[in-house]
Amino acid sequence: MFRIFRNFKAKDLIFLSTGIVMVAIQVWLELTMPDYMSKITQLVQTEGSEMSEIIGNGGWMLLCALGSFAATIFAGFCFSTASASLSMNTRKKLFNQVENLDMHEVKKFSTSSLITRTTNDITQIQMFVAMGAQMSVRAPLTAIWAITKIAGKSWQWSITTGIAVVFLLAVMLTITSIVIPRFRIVQKMTDRINGVTRENLTGIRVVRAFNAEKYQEKKFDTTNSELTKTQLFNERLLSVMSPTMYLTMNGVTLAIYIIGAYIINSAEFADKLFIFSDMIVFSTYAMHVIMSFLMVAIILMILPRAQVSASRINEVLRTEIKLKDGNFDGDTEERGTVEFRNVSFKYPDAEEYLLRDISFRANKGETVAFIGSTGSGKSTLINLVPRFYDATDGEIFVDGVNVRDYKQSALRERLGYVSQRAVMFNGTVESNVSYGDNGHGKADSKKIRKAIKVAQAKNFVEKMEGNYRAHIAQGGTNISGGQKQRLAIARAIARDPEIYIFDDSFSALDYKTDAALRHDLQEYTKDATSLIVAQRIGTIMHADKIIVLDEGRCVGMGTHKELMKSCEVYQQIALSQLTKEELNV
Repeated sequence: MFRIFRNFKAKDLIFLSTGIVMVAIQVWLELTMPDYMSKITQLVQTEGSEMSEIIGNGGWMLLCALGSFAATIFAGFCFSTASASLSMNTRKKLFNQVENLDMHEVKKFSTSSLITRTTNDITQIQMFVAMGAQMSVRAPLTAIWAITKIAGKSWQWSITTGIAVVFLLAVMLTITSIVIPRFRIVQKMTDRINGVTRENLTGIRVVRAFNAEKYQEKKFDTTNSELTKTQLFNERLLSVMSPTMYLTMNGVTLAIYIIGAYIINSAEFADKLFIFSDMIVFSTYAMHVIMSFLMVAIILMILPRAQVSASRINEVLRTEIKLKDGNFDGDTEERGTVEFRNVSFKYPDAEEYLLRDISFRANKGETVAFIGSTGSGKSTLINLVPRFYDATDGEIFVDGVNVRDYKQSALRERLGYVSQRAVMFNGTVESNVSYGDNGHGKADSKKIRKAIKVAQAKNFVEKMEGNYRAHIAQGGTNISGGQKQRLAIARAIARDPEIYIFDDSFSALDYKTDAALRHDLQEYTKDATSLIVAQRIGTIMHADKIIVLDEGRCVGMGTHKELMKSCEVYQQIALSQLTKEELNV
Protein backbone atom coordinates (compact mmCIF):
# COMPACT_ATOMS: atom_id res chain seq x y z
CA MET A 1 0.00 0.00 0.00
CA PHE A 2 2.77 2.44 0.94
CA ARG A 3 4.46 1.88 -2.43
CA ILE A 4 1.32 3.24 -4.10
CA PHE A 5 1.47 6.35 -1.92
CA ARG A 6 4.80 7.24 -3.56
CA ASN A 7 2.73 8.36 -6.53
CA PHE A 8 1.53 11.38 -4.55
CA LYS A 9 2.93 14.64 -5.88
CA ALA A 10 3.96 17.62 -3.73
CA LYS A 11 0.63 19.44 -4.21
CA ASP A 12 -1.24 16.24 -3.27
CA LEU A 13 0.71 16.03 -0.02
CA ILE A 14 -0.27 19.64 0.69
CA PHE A 15 -3.93 18.73 0.19
CA LEU A 16 -3.52 15.69 2.45
CA SER A 17 -1.82 17.75 5.17
CA THR A 18 -4.53 20.39 4.96
CA GLY A 19 -7.18 17.68 5.12
CA ILE A 20 -5.59 16.20 8.27
CA VAL A 21 -5.55 19.66 9.91
CA MET A 22 -9.22 20.13 8.98
CA VAL A 23 -10.10 16.73 10.49
CA ALA A 24 -8.29 17.69 13.71
CA ILE A 25 -10.25 20.97 13.85
CA GLN A 26 -13.49 19.10 13.18
CA VAL A 27 -12.81 16.61 16.01
CA TRP A 28 -11.84 19.40 18.42
CA LEU A 29 -15.03 21.35 17.68
CA GLU A 30 -17.24 18.25 18.01
CA LEU A 31 -15.67 17.29 21.33
CA THR A 32 -15.96 20.84 22.65
CA MET A 33 -19.74 20.93 22.27
CA PRO A 34 -20.46 18.49 25.16
CA ASP A 35 -18.65 20.90 27.52
CA TYR A 36 -21.12 23.64 26.60
CA MET A 37 -23.94 21.11 26.93
CA SER A 38 -22.76 20.35 30.49
CA LYS A 39 -22.72 24.05 31.35
CA ILE A 40 -26.21 24.57 29.93
CA THR A 41 -27.50 21.56 31.94
CA GLN A 42 -26.07 23.01 35.12
CA LEU A 43 -27.35 26.52 34.39
CA VAL A 44 -30.88 25.26 33.70
CA GLN A 45 -30.93 23.37 37.05
CA THR A 46 -29.30 26.20 39.04
CA GLU A 47 -31.52 28.88 40.56
CA GLY A 48 -30.70 32.46 39.62
CA SER A 49 -29.02 31.57 36.31
CA GLU A 50 -29.24 34.28 33.67
CA MET A 51 -30.92 33.44 30.34
CA SER A 52 -28.11 35.32 28.58
CA GLU A 53 -25.60 32.75 29.94
CA ILE A 54 -27.68 29.86 28.61
CA ILE A 55 -28.11 31.56 25.22
CA GLY A 56 -24.38 32.45 25.17
CA ASN A 57 -23.33 28.82 25.71
CA GLY A 58 -25.92 27.71 23.14
CA GLY A 59 -24.46 30.22 20.69
CA TRP A 60 -20.98 28.77 21.18
CA MET A 61 -22.38 25.28 20.58
CA LEU A 62 -23.95 26.51 17.35
CA LEU A 63 -20.66 28.08 16.23
CA CYS A 64 -18.85 24.81 16.99
CA ALA A 65 -21.43 22.88 14.94
CA LEU A 66 -21.11 25.28 11.99
CA GLY A 67 -17.31 25.23 12.24
CA SER A 68 -17.32 21.42 12.32
CA PHE A 69 -19.61 21.42 9.28
CA ALA A 70 -17.27 23.71 7.32
CA ALA A 71 -14.16 21.76 8.38
CA THR A 72 -15.83 18.48 7.29
CA ILE A 73 -16.63 19.86 3.82
CA PHE A 74 -13.12 21.29 3.34
CA ALA A 75 -11.49 18.06 4.60
CA GLY A 76 -13.61 16.05 2.18
CA PHE A 77 -12.55 18.36 -0.66
CA CYS A 78 -8.85 18.00 0.23
CA PHE A 79 -8.93 14.19 0.54
CA SER A 80 -11.02 13.71 -2.63
CA THR A 81 -8.67 15.96 -4.61
CA ALA A 82 -5.61 14.08 -3.35
CA SER A 83 -7.24 10.68 -4.03
CA ALA A 84 -8.26 11.65 -7.57
CA SER A 85 -4.73 12.85 -8.29
CA LEU A 86 -3.22 9.65 -6.84
CA SER A 87 -5.59 7.60 -8.99
CA MET A 88 -4.60 9.55 -12.11
CA ASN A 89 -0.85 9.28 -11.41
CA THR A 90 -1.04 5.55 -10.59
CA ARG A 91 -3.14 4.80 -13.67
CA LYS A 92 -0.67 6.69 -15.84
CA LYS A 93 2.31 4.92 -14.27
CA LEU A 94 0.63 1.53 -14.65
CA PHE A 95 -0.28 2.23 -18.28
CA ASN A 96 3.29 3.30 -19.07
CA GLN A 97 4.64 0.19 -17.34
CA VAL A 98 2.38 -2.06 -19.42
CA GLU A 99 3.53 -0.21 -22.55
CA ASN A 100 7.12 -1.21 -21.74
CA LEU A 101 6.44 -4.85 -20.89
CA ASP A 102 7.46 -7.37 -23.51
CA MET A 103 4.86 -9.62 -25.12
CA HIS A 104 5.58 -12.54 -22.80
CA GLU A 105 5.07 -10.42 -19.67
CA VAL A 106 1.76 -9.05 -21.00
CA LYS A 107 0.54 -12.60 -21.66
CA LYS A 108 1.63 -13.65 -18.16
CA PHE A 109 -0.77 -11.14 -16.57
CA SER A 110 -3.43 -11.55 -19.29
CA THR A 111 -5.17 -8.63 -21.00
CA SER A 112 -8.36 -8.91 -18.91
CA SER A 113 -6.38 -8.81 -15.66
CA LEU A 114 -4.39 -5.75 -16.77
CA ILE A 115 -7.66 -3.98 -17.63
CA THR A 116 -9.08 -4.82 -14.18
CA ARG A 117 -5.92 -3.59 -12.47
CA THR A 118 -5.99 -0.33 -14.41
CA THR A 119 -9.66 0.33 -13.63
CA ASN A 120 -11.29 -1.54 -10.72
CA ASP A 121 -8.15 -1.92 -8.58
CA ILE A 122 -7.18 1.75 -8.87
CA THR A 123 -10.77 2.75 -8.04
CA GLN A 124 -10.46 0.75 -4.79
CA ILE A 125 -7.29 2.69 -3.91
CA GLN A 126 -8.99 5.99 -4.71
CA MET A 127 -11.98 5.08 -2.53
CA PHE A 128 -9.70 4.22 0.38
CA VAL A 129 -7.80 7.53 0.20
CA ALA A 130 -10.98 9.58 -0.23
CA MET A 131 -12.88 7.90 2.62
CA GLY A 132 -10.63 5.53 4.53
CA ALA A 133 -7.66 7.87 4.94
CA GLN A 134 -9.92 10.58 6.35
CA MET A 135 -11.43 8.14 8.85
CA SER A 136 -7.98 6.74 9.65
CA VAL A 137 -7.05 10.18 10.96
CA ARG A 138 -10.37 10.97 12.58
CA ALA A 139 -10.96 7.67 14.42
CA PRO A 140 -7.82 7.65 16.64
CA LEU A 141 -8.03 11.40 17.26
CA THR A 142 -11.66 11.10 18.35
CA ALA A 143 -11.04 8.03 20.51
CA ILE A 144 -7.95 9.41 22.30
CA TRP A 145 -9.40 12.89 22.77
CA ALA A 146 -12.74 11.55 24.03
CA ILE A 147 -11.06 9.13 26.45
CA THR A 148 -8.97 11.96 27.93
CA LYS A 149 -12.15 13.96 28.40
CA ILE A 150 -13.95 11.21 30.35
CA ALA A 151 -10.94 9.96 32.29
CA GLY A 152 -11.64 10.11 36.04
CA LYS A 153 -15.37 10.77 35.72
CA SER A 154 -16.55 7.38 37.02
CA TRP A 155 -14.80 4.04 37.13
CA GLN A 156 -18.13 2.22 36.65
CA TRP A 157 -18.86 4.10 33.42
CA SER A 158 -15.25 3.66 32.25
CA ILE A 159 -15.37 -0.12 32.77
CA THR A 160 -18.67 -0.29 30.86
CA THR A 161 -17.19 1.63 27.94
CA GLY A 162 -14.01 -0.50 28.06
CA ILE A 163 -16.01 -3.76 27.89
CA ALA A 164 -17.90 -2.41 24.87
CA VAL A 165 -14.64 -1.47 23.11
CA VAL A 166 -13.08 -4.91 23.73
CA PHE A 167 -16.25 -6.58 22.43
CA LEU A 168 -16.22 -4.46 19.27
CA LEU A 169 -12.52 -5.16 18.65
CA ALA A 170 -13.10 -8.91 18.95
CA VAL A 171 -16.00 -8.79 16.46
CA MET A 172 -14.04 -6.67 13.96
CA LEU A 173 -10.87 -8.79 14.10
CA THR A 174 -12.87 -12.01 13.69
CA ILE A 175 -14.77 -10.72 10.67
CA THR A 176 -11.77 -9.16 8.89
CA SER A 177 -9.60 -12.25 9.40
CA ILE A 178 -12.25 -14.24 7.49
CA VAL A 179 -12.97 -11.62 4.83
CA ILE A 180 -9.49 -10.40 3.79
CA PRO A 181 -8.38 -13.65 2.05
CA ARG A 182 -11.69 -13.73 0.18
CA PHE A 183 -11.14 -10.27 -1.27
CA ARG A 184 -8.13 -11.66 -3.16
CA ILE A 185 -10.42 -14.33 -4.60
CA VAL A 186 -12.96 -11.65 -5.58
CA GLN A 187 -10.39 -9.68 -7.58
CA LYS A 188 -9.21 -12.82 -9.39
CA MET A 189 -12.83 -13.68 -10.18
CA THR A 190 -13.31 -10.14 -11.48
CA ASP A 191 -10.36 -10.78 -13.82
CA ARG A 192 -12.02 -14.01 -14.93
CA ILE A 193 -15.44 -12.45 -15.61
CA ASN A 194 -13.71 -9.62 -17.47
CA GLY A 195 -11.89 -12.21 -19.57
CA VAL A 196 -15.05 -14.20 -20.36
CA THR A 197 -16.93 -11.02 -21.34
CA ARG A 198 -14.05 -9.78 -23.49
CA GLU A 199 -13.67 -13.18 -25.19
CA ASN A 200 -17.40 -13.28 -25.95
CA LEU A 201 -17.41 -9.77 -27.46
CA THR A 202 -14.27 -10.41 -29.51
CA GLY A 203 -15.61 -13.67 -30.93
CA ILE A 204 -19.25 -12.66 -31.21
CA ARG A 205 -19.47 -13.63 -34.90
CA VAL A 206 -18.15 -17.13 -34.26
CA VAL A 207 -20.46 -17.49 -31.25
CA ARG A 208 -23.49 -16.63 -33.37
CA ALA A 209 -22.34 -18.68 -36.36
CA PHE A 210 -22.14 -21.84 -34.23
CA ASN A 211 -25.30 -21.08 -32.20
CA ALA A 212 -23.11 -21.03 -29.11
CA GLU A 213 -25.02 -18.30 -27.27
CA LYS A 214 -26.33 -20.73 -24.65
CA TYR A 215 -22.86 -22.18 -24.18
CA GLN A 216 -21.39 -18.70 -23.66
CA GLU A 217 -24.24 -17.73 -21.34
CA LYS A 218 -23.61 -20.86 -19.27
CA LYS A 219 -19.90 -20.10 -19.08
CA PHE A 220 -20.66 -16.51 -18.02
CA ASP A 221 -23.30 -17.62 -15.49
CA THR A 222 -20.86 -20.06 -13.90
CA THR A 223 -18.21 -17.37 -13.47
CA ASN A 224 -20.77 -14.75 -12.44
CA SER A 225 -22.36 -17.07 -9.86
CA GLU A 226 -19.00 -17.85 -8.27
CA LEU A 227 -18.22 -14.14 -8.01
CA THR A 228 -21.69 -13.35 -6.64
CA LYS A 229 -21.54 -16.10 -4.01
CA THR A 230 -18.13 -14.98 -2.78
CA GLN A 231 -19.14 -11.33 -2.80
CA LEU A 232 -22.42 -12.11 -0.99
CA PHE A 233 -20.55 -14.02 1.71
CA ASN A 234 -18.19 -11.08 2.23
CA GLU A 235 -20.96 -8.46 2.27
CA ARG A 236 -23.17 -10.47 4.60
CA LEU A 237 -20.34 -10.97 7.03
CA LEU A 238 -19.37 -7.30 6.88
CA SER A 239 -23.00 -6.26 7.30
CA VAL A 240 -22.88 -7.77 10.81
CA MET A 241 -20.57 -4.93 11.87
CA SER A 242 -23.06 -2.09 11.53
CA PRO A 243 -25.90 -3.54 13.68
CA THR A 244 -23.29 -4.76 16.18
CA MET A 245 -21.98 -1.20 16.44
CA TYR A 246 -25.39 0.38 16.93
CA LEU A 247 -26.44 -2.32 19.40
CA THR A 248 -23.26 -1.66 21.38
CA MET A 249 -23.78 2.12 21.25
CA ASN A 250 -27.34 1.88 22.52
CA GLY A 251 -26.35 -0.74 25.09
CA VAL A 252 -23.55 1.48 26.43
CA THR A 253 -25.91 4.49 26.62
CA LEU A 254 -28.47 2.41 28.50
CA ALA A 255 -25.82 0.98 30.85
CA ILE A 256 -24.42 4.46 31.59
CA TYR A 257 -27.89 5.79 32.47
CA ILE A 258 -28.73 2.76 34.63
CA ILE A 259 -25.41 3.00 36.47
CA GLY A 260 -25.84 6.79 36.66
CA ALA A 261 -29.28 6.39 38.22
CA TYR A 262 -27.84 4.25 41.04
CA ILE A 263 -24.94 6.68 41.58
CA ILE A 264 -27.27 9.71 41.64
CA ASN A 265 -29.70 7.92 43.97
CA SER A 266 -26.95 7.18 46.49
CA ALA A 267 -25.25 10.60 46.23
CA GLU A 268 -25.75 13.65 48.44
CA PHE A 269 -28.40 16.08 47.23
CA ALA A 270 -25.82 18.76 46.50
CA ASP A 271 -23.84 16.41 44.23
CA LYS A 272 -26.79 15.02 42.29
CA LEU A 273 -26.80 17.89 39.74
CA PHE A 274 -23.08 17.59 39.01
CA ILE A 275 -23.30 13.78 38.68
CA PHE A 276 -26.25 14.15 36.31
CA SER A 277 -24.31 16.70 34.27
CA ASP A 278 -21.27 14.37 34.20
CA MET A 279 -23.50 11.50 33.09
CA ILE A 280 -24.82 13.51 30.11
CA VAL A 281 -21.28 14.52 29.11
CA PHE A 282 -19.87 11.02 29.69
CA SER A 283 -22.59 9.37 27.55
CA THR A 284 -21.87 11.85 24.73
CA TYR A 285 -18.12 11.22 24.87
CA ALA A 286 -18.70 7.45 25.15
CA MET A 287 -20.72 7.67 21.92
CA HIS A 288 -17.76 9.42 20.27
CA VAL A 289 -15.47 6.58 21.41
CA ILE A 290 -17.88 3.98 20.02
CA MET A 291 -18.30 6.04 16.83
CA SER A 292 -14.54 6.07 16.38
CA PHE A 293 -14.63 2.28 16.40
CA LEU A 294 -17.52 2.39 13.94
CA MET A 295 -15.20 4.37 11.68
CA VAL A 296 -12.51 1.72 12.23
CA ALA A 297 -15.07 -0.87 11.13
CA ILE A 298 -15.71 1.08 7.93
CA ILE A 299 -11.96 1.33 7.37
CA LEU A 300 -11.68 -2.42 7.83
CA MET A 301 -14.32 -2.86 5.14
CA ILE A 302 -12.42 -0.68 2.66
CA LEU A 303 -8.81 -1.43 3.62
CA PRO A 304 -8.71 -5.15 2.73
CA ARG A 305 -9.93 -4.43 -0.79
CA ALA A 306 -7.47 -1.57 -1.13
CA GLN A 307 -4.61 -3.76 0.13
CA VAL A 308 -5.44 -6.53 -2.34
CA SER A 309 -5.74 -3.99 -5.16
CA ALA A 310 -2.47 -2.30 -4.16
CA SER A 311 -0.60 -5.62 -4.17
CA ARG A 312 -2.00 -6.42 -7.64
CA ILE A 313 -0.98 -3.01 -8.97
CA ASN A 314 2.47 -3.31 -7.39
CA GLU A 315 2.88 -6.75 -8.93
CA VAL A 316 2.78 -5.07 -12.35
CA LEU A 317 4.84 -2.03 -11.31
CA ARG A 318 7.53 -4.26 -9.76
CA THR A 319 7.83 -6.41 -12.87
CA GLU A 320 11.33 -6.02 -14.21
CA ILE A 321 11.43 -4.60 -17.71
CA LYS A 322 13.53 -7.11 -19.61
CA LEU A 323 13.79 -5.06 -22.79
CA LYS A 324 16.31 -2.50 -21.58
CA ASP A 325 16.87 0.63 -23.64
CA GLY A 326 20.29 1.14 -25.18
CA ASN A 327 21.98 4.52 -25.58
CA PHE A 328 22.51 4.72 -29.33
CA ASP A 329 20.25 7.02 -31.32
CA GLY A 330 22.67 8.63 -33.78
CA ASP A 331 23.58 8.19 -37.42
CA THR A 332 25.13 5.03 -38.79
CA GLU A 333 27.53 4.39 -41.66
CA GLU A 334 25.29 1.64 -43.03
CA ARG A 335 21.71 2.18 -44.13
CA GLY A 336 18.92 -0.33 -44.55
CA THR A 337 20.89 -3.42 -43.49
CA VAL A 338 19.69 -6.24 -41.26
CA GLU A 339 21.99 -9.02 -40.13
CA PHE A 340 21.39 -12.11 -37.98
CA ARG A 341 24.45 -13.79 -36.53
CA ASN A 342 23.85 -17.28 -35.10
CA VAL A 343 20.53 -16.23 -33.57
CA SER A 344 18.60 -18.69 -31.43
CA PHE A 345 15.45 -17.98 -29.47
CA LYS A 346 13.17 -19.63 -26.93
CA TYR A 347 10.39 -18.20 -24.82
CA PRO A 348 11.30 -17.62 -21.14
CA ASP A 349 9.16 -20.49 -19.84
CA ALA A 350 9.92 -22.87 -22.70
CA GLU A 351 12.41 -25.74 -22.55
CA GLU A 352 13.08 -26.04 -26.28
CA TYR A 353 14.35 -23.44 -28.71
CA LEU A 354 11.87 -22.12 -31.27
CA LEU A 355 14.65 -20.78 -33.52
CA ARG A 356 18.12 -22.26 -33.83
CA ASP A 357 21.31 -20.80 -35.26
CA ILE A 358 19.80 -18.42 -37.84
CA SER A 359 22.28 -16.33 -39.85
CA PHE A 360 21.67 -14.09 -42.87
CA ARG A 361 22.23 -10.54 -44.10
CA ALA A 362 19.84 -8.22 -45.92
CA ASN A 363 21.44 -5.27 -47.70
CA LYS A 364 19.90 -1.96 -48.65
CA GLY A 365 17.32 -2.29 -51.42
CA GLU A 366 17.04 -6.08 -51.11
CA THR A 367 13.90 -8.07 -50.50
CA VAL A 368 14.39 -11.01 -48.15
CA ALA A 369 11.48 -13.41 -47.74
CA PHE A 370 10.78 -16.08 -45.10
CA ILE A 371 8.66 -19.13 -45.77
CA GLY A 372 7.98 -22.41 -44.00
CA SER A 373 5.28 -24.55 -42.50
CA THR A 374 2.99 -23.31 -39.71
CA GLY A 375 4.91 -23.09 -36.42
CA SER A 376 8.33 -22.98 -38.07
CA GLY A 377 9.17 -19.66 -36.36
CA LYS A 378 8.76 -17.17 -39.24
CA SER A 379 6.80 -14.52 -37.32
CA THR A 380 8.93 -14.95 -34.20
CA LEU A 381 12.08 -14.38 -36.25
CA ILE A 382 10.74 -11.22 -37.87
CA ASN A 383 9.58 -9.87 -34.47
CA LEU A 384 13.13 -10.02 -33.13
CA VAL A 385 14.14 -7.12 -35.41
CA PRO A 386 11.96 -4.43 -33.72
CA ARG A 387 12.79 -6.05 -30.34
CA PHE A 388 9.34 -7.24 -29.42
CA TYR A 389 11.46 -10.03 -27.96
CA ASP A 390 15.22 -10.30 -27.47
CA ALA A 391 17.21 -13.14 -28.98
CA THR A 392 18.22 -15.79 -26.45
CA ASP A 393 21.57 -16.39 -28.18
CA GLY A 394 23.39 -14.64 -31.00
CA GLU A 395 23.22 -11.05 -32.22
CA ILE A 396 20.99 -8.99 -34.50
CA PHE A 397 22.30 -5.88 -36.25
CA VAL A 398 20.35 -3.07 -37.91
CA ASP A 399 22.45 -0.64 -39.93
CA GLY A 400 25.55 -2.25 -38.42
CA VAL A 401 24.52 -1.61 -34.79
CA ASN A 402 23.35 -4.30 -32.36
CA VAL A 403 19.62 -3.83 -31.73
CA ARG A 404 20.25 -4.06 -27.97
CA ASP A 405 22.41 -0.93 -28.18
CA TYR A 406 19.67 1.19 -29.74
CA LYS A 407 17.19 3.28 -27.89
CA GLN A 408 14.00 1.43 -28.75
CA SER A 409 12.40 4.56 -30.22
CA ALA A 410 15.46 5.14 -32.46
CA LEU A 411 15.45 1.51 -33.64
CA ARG A 412 11.75 1.49 -34.48
CA GLU A 413 12.04 4.87 -36.18
CA ARG A 414 13.99 3.06 -38.93
CA LEU A 415 11.31 0.41 -39.40
CA GLY A 416 7.94 0.22 -41.11
CA TYR A 417 6.09 -2.67 -39.46
CA VAL A 418 2.95 -4.44 -40.68
CA SER A 419 1.74 -7.05 -38.20
CA GLN A 420 0.29 -10.44 -38.99
CA ARG A 421 -3.07 -9.28 -37.64
CA ALA A 422 -3.95 -5.89 -39.11
CA VAL A 423 -4.77 -3.57 -36.21
CA MET A 424 -7.02 -0.54 -36.68
CA PHE A 425 -7.66 2.14 -34.08
CA ASN A 426 -10.81 4.14 -33.46
CA GLY A 427 -10.56 7.24 -35.64
CA THR A 428 -10.45 8.01 -39.36
CA VAL A 429 -8.66 6.57 -42.37
CA GLU A 430 -6.18 9.46 -42.17
CA SER A 431 -5.52 9.05 -38.45
CA ASN A 432 -4.88 5.33 -38.89
CA VAL A 433 -2.49 5.78 -41.82
CA SER A 434 -0.68 8.68 -40.11
CA TYR A 435 -0.60 6.81 -36.77
CA GLY A 436 2.07 7.50 -34.15
CA ASP A 437 5.18 9.31 -35.36
CA ASN A 438 3.67 9.36 -38.84
CA GLY A 439 1.23 11.98 -37.63
CA HIS A 440 3.86 14.35 -36.23
CA GLY A 441 4.46 16.34 -39.37
CA LYS A 442 6.11 13.47 -41.24
CA ALA A 443 3.10 12.47 -43.31
CA ASP A 444 1.03 15.26 -44.87
CA SER A 445 -2.23 14.70 -46.75
CA LYS A 446 -0.39 14.22 -50.03
CA LYS A 447 1.85 11.58 -48.45
CA ILE A 448 -1.14 9.79 -46.90
CA ARG A 449 -2.96 9.65 -50.23
CA LYS A 450 0.14 8.35 -51.99
CA ALA A 451 0.60 5.59 -49.37
CA ILE A 452 -3.07 4.60 -49.69
CA LYS A 453 -2.76 4.46 -53.48
CA VAL A 454 0.36 2.26 -53.36
CA ALA A 455 -1.41 -0.05 -50.88
CA GLN A 456 -4.27 -0.47 -53.38
CA ALA A 457 -6.71 1.06 -50.91
CA LYS A 458 -7.65 4.17 -52.89
CA ASN A 459 -10.71 2.70 -54.60
CA PHE A 460 -12.52 1.54 -51.47
CA VAL A 461 -11.44 4.55 -49.36
CA GLU A 462 -12.87 7.05 -51.86
CA LYS A 463 -16.16 5.14 -51.89
CA MET A 464 -16.51 5.45 -48.11
CA GLU A 465 -18.57 8.24 -46.60
CA GLY A 466 -16.08 10.97 -45.83
CA ASN A 467 -13.35 9.48 -48.04
CA TYR A 468 -10.00 9.90 -46.30
CA ARG A 469 -11.75 11.16 -43.17
CA ALA A 470 -14.17 8.25 -43.09
CA HIS A 471 -14.74 6.73 -39.67
CA ILE A 472 -12.84 3.57 -38.72
CA ALA A 473 -14.28 1.69 -35.74
CA GLN A 474 -12.06 0.23 -33.01
CA GLY A 475 -10.44 -2.92 -34.40
CA GLY A 476 -11.64 -1.98 -37.89
CA THR A 477 -14.94 -3.80 -37.39
CA ASN A 478 -16.65 -1.69 -40.08
CA ILE A 479 -14.26 -2.74 -42.88
CA SER A 480 -13.18 -6.10 -44.27
CA GLY A 481 -10.02 -8.05 -43.45
CA GLY A 482 -8.44 -7.23 -46.80
CA GLN A 483 -9.24 -3.53 -46.39
CA LYS A 484 -7.70 -3.50 -42.91
CA GLN A 485 -4.60 -5.19 -44.28
CA ARG A 486 -4.20 -2.62 -47.04
CA LEU A 487 -4.60 0.30 -44.61
CA ALA A 488 -2.04 -1.32 -42.30
CA ILE A 489 0.39 -1.54 -45.24
CA ALA A 490 -0.35 2.11 -46.12
CA ARG A 491 0.51 3.05 -42.52
CA ALA A 492 3.98 1.53 -42.91
CA ILE A 493 4.48 3.09 -46.37
CA ALA A 494 3.56 6.58 -45.08
CA ARG A 495 6.46 6.38 -42.67
CA ASP A 496 9.10 6.09 -45.43
CA PRO A 497 11.33 3.82 -43.34
CA GLU A 498 14.70 2.32 -44.24
CA ILE A 499 13.42 -1.21 -43.55
CA TYR A 500 9.96 -2.67 -44.16
CA ILE A 501 8.74 -5.65 -42.16
CA PHE A 502 5.71 -7.48 -43.57
CA ASP A 503 4.58 -10.25 -41.23
CA ASP A 504 2.30 -12.33 -43.48
CA SER A 505 0.64 -9.06 -44.45
CA PHE A 506 -0.79 -10.13 -47.82
CA SER A 507 -2.77 -13.21 -46.73
CA ALA A 508 -6.20 -11.52 -46.85
CA LEU A 509 -5.70 -10.11 -50.35
CA ASP A 510 -6.98 -11.70 -53.52
CA TYR A 511 -4.35 -12.67 -56.12
CA LYS A 512 -5.11 -9.72 -58.40
CA THR A 513 -4.83 -7.13 -55.59
CA ASP A 514 -1.77 -8.93 -54.21
CA ALA A 515 0.01 -8.76 -57.59
CA ALA A 516 -0.88 -5.08 -58.13
CA LEU A 517 0.20 -4.15 -54.60
CA ARG A 518 3.53 -5.98 -54.90
CA HIS A 519 4.21 -4.30 -58.26
CA ASP A 520 3.58 -0.76 -56.95
CA LEU A 521 5.27 -1.53 -53.64
CA GLN A 522 8.41 -2.82 -55.35
CA GLU A 523 8.69 0.42 -57.32
CA TYR A 524 7.95 2.66 -54.31
CA THR A 525 10.30 0.86 -51.91
CA LYS A 526 13.16 0.10 -54.30
CA ASP A 527 15.66 1.99 -52.11
CA ALA A 528 14.46 0.34 -48.91
CA THR A 529 15.03 -3.13 -47.49
CA SER A 530 12.01 -5.42 -47.24
CA LEU A 531 11.63 -8.41 -44.92
CA ILE A 532 8.58 -10.44 -45.87
CA VAL A 533 6.95 -13.38 -44.11
CA ALA A 534 4.55 -15.12 -46.46
CA GLN A 535 2.61 -18.32 -47.01
CA ARG A 536 2.15 -17.82 -50.75
CA ILE A 537 4.97 -18.69 -53.10
CA GLY A 538 3.61 -16.17 -55.60
CA THR A 539 4.18 -13.34 -53.12
CA ILE A 540 7.88 -14.05 -52.62
CA MET A 541 9.18 -15.87 -55.71
CA HIS A 542 10.77 -12.67 -57.06
CA ALA A 543 12.56 -11.85 -53.76
CA ASP A 544 16.34 -11.35 -53.86
CA LYS A 545 16.75 -13.94 -51.13
CA ILE A 546 14.35 -16.53 -49.73
CA ILE A 547 15.00 -18.19 -46.37
CA VAL A 548 13.22 -21.49 -45.78
CA LEU A 549 12.50 -22.43 -42.16
CA ASP A 550 11.61 -25.87 -40.88
CA GLU A 551 11.13 -26.52 -37.15
CA GLY A 552 13.05 -23.35 -36.30
CA ARG A 553 16.09 -24.10 -38.48
CA CYS A 554 17.19 -22.59 -41.75
CA VAL A 555 17.02 -25.46 -44.27
CA GLY A 556 17.44 -23.39 -47.40
CA MET A 557 18.58 -19.94 -48.54
CA GLY A 558 18.74 -18.50 -52.03
CA THR A 559 16.64 -17.28 -54.94
CA HIS A 560 13.48 -19.01 -56.11
CA LYS A 561 15.28 -20.84 -58.90
CA GLU A 562 18.13 -21.94 -56.64
CA LEU A 563 15.77 -23.29 -53.99
CA MET A 564 13.68 -25.16 -56.54
CA LYS A 565 16.81 -27.10 -57.34
CA SER A 566 18.38 -27.48 -53.90
CA CYS A 567 15.72 -27.34 -51.16
CA GLU A 568 13.23 -30.17 -50.81
CA VAL A 569 11.07 -28.33 -48.23
CA TYR A 570 10.72 -25.33 -50.56
CA GLN A 571 9.90 -27.61 -53.50
CA GLN A 572 7.10 -29.27 -51.52
CA ILE A 573 5.59 -25.91 -50.51
CA ALA A 574 5.88 -24.52 -54.04
CA LEU A 575 4.41 -27.54 -55.83
CA SER A 576 1.51 -27.67 -53.36
CA GLN A 577 0.47 -24.17 -54.47
CA LEU A 578 1.46 -23.75 -58.13
CA THR A 579 2.09 -25.91 -61.17
CA LYS A 580 5.58 -26.45 -62.60
CA GLU A 581 4.76 -24.13 -65.50
CA GLU A 582 3.72 -21.36 -63.08
CA LEU A 583 6.89 -21.96 -61.08
CA ASN A 584 9.05 -21.72 -64.22
CA VAL A 585 10.60 -25.10 -63.46
